[in-house]
Amino acid sequence: MRSQQGQTAGDRPRSHAGAGRGGAPPPVDQRVLARVRALLAKAESTPFEAEAEACTAKAQELMTRHALWHALLDHDHAPTTGPEMRRLDLDKPYISAKAFLLGSVASANRCRVVWSREQAVGTVFGYPADLDAVELLFTSLLIQVTQAAARAGPLRDATGTTRTRSFRRSFILGFAKRVGERLRLATEETARDVAAAGGEDRLLPVLAQRSDLVDDLARATFPGAVSRTQRISNGQGFREGCEAGDRASITSRSPIADARRAAIERGAAP
Repeated sequence: MRSQQGQTAGDRPRSHAGAGRGGAPPPVDQRVLARVRALLAKAESTPFEAEAEACTAKAQELMTRHALWHALLDHDHAPTTGPEMRRLDLDKPYISAKAFLLGSVASANRCRVVWSREQAVGTVFGYPADLDAVELLFTSLLIQVTQAAARAGPLRDATGTTRTRSFRRSFILGFAKRVGERLRLATEETARDVAAAGGEDRLLPVLAQRSDLVDDLARATFPGAVSRTQRISNGQGFREGCEAGDRASITSRSPIADARRAAIERGAAP
C-alpha cells in the first residue's frame, strides 16, 4: 500500500512565495465551520455508530459543498489567491500511520501532504477552505480511530509476546485506507450535486487548475519529496481497522445515515 505523503530528503521546506497572488480570498463562512465543528464533536462523543456516521458524513458534505462554491466564486471574480500551506504536528505514537491518515483526508479534500519525519510534522498544501476541512476532519477522525483501536485492549500472540503496538499501528493504516476511500466517494458525489446546481461547465476546469497550482507549490517547497510505502506488520489490526473505517462510513447514501441526517437537519442534533 503506497502512502499519500511525501518525505523530504532534508525535512526542511524551501522558502516559496506561493500563498497568493495579491488580494484577499473570499471569506470562509464561519457559520459553516461552526456547524461542522458541532457535528464532528457529536461524532466523537456519541456511543452510537450510526449517529457518528451520519454526523461525520454531514460534516464532510457541508465542507465539500462550501469549498466548491467558494472555488467557483473566487474564479468568477478573477482569481486573486493561490494555494497556501499549513503545518500540522503529529504526536507519538504511530506517527507514520497518523501521517497516512492525514494524507488520506487531504487527498479527498483536494490537498497534498508532505510529511517531515524528523520534525514529526505534516505540511498540507491547498486552498484555505480545503485546508480548514482537512484540519477539522483529520482531528476528529484521529480521535475516533484512537478510541476504536484502544477498545481492542492489549494483545498478545500465542507465545505471550505483546502485539499491541503493531496491531494499533496497522489498525490506523486500515482505518485510514477505508475512510479515505469513502471520503473521496462523498466528495465526488457532492461535486456532482454542485455541478448540477449550476457549476457544470466551470467546476472541473477550476478544480483541475487548482490541483496543478497545489502540486506546483508542494514541489517548489519540498523539491526532494519522495513517495513512501507503509508496511503492514499486523494483518489482524489492518483488517479490523478497515472494518472500523466502514463503521465510520462517510458515504452519505446509506439508509441509516440518511435517516439520521434527516433528523440532524430537522434540528435533532447540532
